[in-house]
This record gives sequence, C-alpha cells and structure tokens, in this order.
Amino acid sequence: MTIQSTVPEGKHRFALSWTTVAFFGAVHALALSAPWFFSWSALGVMIFLHWLFGSIGICLGYHRLLTHRSFQVPKWLEYIIATIGALALQGGPIFWVATHRMHHAYTEDEKKDPYSARRGFWWSHMLWLFYPSDEFFNYSNYKRFAPDLDRDVYYRWLNRNFLLLQIPFGLLLYGLGGWDFVIYGMFVRSVLLWHSTWLINSAAHLRGYRNFSLDDGSRNLWWAALLTYGEGWHNNHHAHPNVAKAGQRWWEIDVTWWAIQALNTLGLAQKVVSR
Repeated sequence: MTIQSTVPEGKHRFALSWTTVAFFGAVHALALSAPWFFSWSALGVMIFLHWLFGSIGICLGYHRLLTHRSFQVPKWLEYIIATIGALALQGGPIFWVATHRMHHAYTEDEKKDPYSARRGFWWSHMLWLFYPSDEFFNYSNYKRFAPDLDRDVYYRWLNRNFLLLQIPFGLLLYGLGGWDFVIYGMFVRSVLLWHSTWLINSAAHLRGYRNFSLDDGSRNLWWAALLTYGEGWHNNHHAHPNVAKAGQRWWEIDVTWWAIQALNTLGLAQKVVSR
C-alpha cells in the first residue's frame, strides 16, 4: 500500500512505502527493548559487530573497495568482506554501490542524487528510503551504475538475498548468548549503525570544516568520523573519492584506513590508492 506525498517541500511527488516504514519501525522498536536484555557480554558483542559490519563491511568493503576500487584484495577475500557488508543490513552490494556512485556523479542534484542534502537533513538522512524512487530502487535501473558487480553471479545472489542472511546470523547469536545477543547484536547494532552511516549523507553535508573548495556542500565532521570509523572526513573524500585514506591531516583519525594498512602489510591489499 502506498500514499502520495509531496515530501520534501512539495517539489516532487513520492510514494510512501509502508513496508519500509514497518520494517524500520519494527527494528527500532525491538532495539528499544534493550534495557530488559542487558548484559555486559551482549554490549560487547554489539560494539564488536558495529565495528566489524560498519568499518570492515560497509566502510572498507562496500565503500572503499567495491564502490571506489581504492585498493584490491584477492577475490575470495573480497567476497568475504562483501558478505560482512551485506550482514550490516544496509542493502545488497549492487544497490549500495550503485546509489553511492550516483551520489558522487550527481552530488546534491535534487533529482539524480538519491540522498541529496539539498532536500533537507531528514531526506538525506533516512526519508529517501521511505519514499523510494523507482530510478534508485528498481534493479533494472540502478544496476547500470554498478555493471562490474552486476556481471558477478555471487554479487547478484547477495544483492537478492542479503535479508535472508539475517536468519542464520540471528540463530548463531541466539545459540551463543540467547535473546540478549540477538537484541544487542542484531537490533541495537543495526539501529546505531544505520544512523551513524546516515549521518554522512546528512550531517556531513551541513556541518563541519572544509580542506578543499568544492561545488558541493560536503564537510569534514570530526564526531561523525569517530562514529563511522573515518567516513566523516567527507569533504576530503569528495575531493579525492578514489583515495583509500579519508583522513588527510595527522589528527583526522581514520580507523578504516588502519585496517587497509594492516591488509597491505599482510600482502592482502594491493594497488592501494594513496593520493
């Protein structure tokens, strides 16, 4: 069921997806039950998975490896990292990569950038997901922006079935620590990781400083960088999107870059774009 809306500001018409609203609402509601399931071990699992799925899966995998090809790893490792990204519950790899490439190709264009900051904070933060445009959410349309991934049979499978991966993952968490681990490892972690990732689309296009003078509104936002393992140095990234290191100054902490350096030291990351 959909209803017509003029979000945001009546400039273009969108259809609200009640399925999406119900899904995100249910996950947020389950995350709010966390006080009744608290344990220190569950909190530790949540923190670890926030780093694993956020820094390694999304920031390193979906973003710097698959979207921008800032470095290369063996295909078997690339598949593992991409699967970790899929477990983060932020969409399949082809969808994520395609929409982010659109964002860079048409930054802040109100029609062509899926999460244009010019539509307002809440649109770029999350409403673009609730009012899905066919151009950005229909596979036959968005796959054009990720043809390299679309040619790969595993990525096509992962793009279709990333939600199904939550079932064995949830069973694993339950087997390891019961409902405490499920609530914190799946629902609390998902909500915190969603909003920290979304802050790069929203807050980091509105607040912060700039190392580079660009036509878009990208900013470097230190607290967002801490929450997202280095992604908050967003002005740096928009200036040099194919560079593997987001933090450019010595004090711009980039935890994901440390992981790339570790892979490089182990001989697993090659052709690292450093400048």
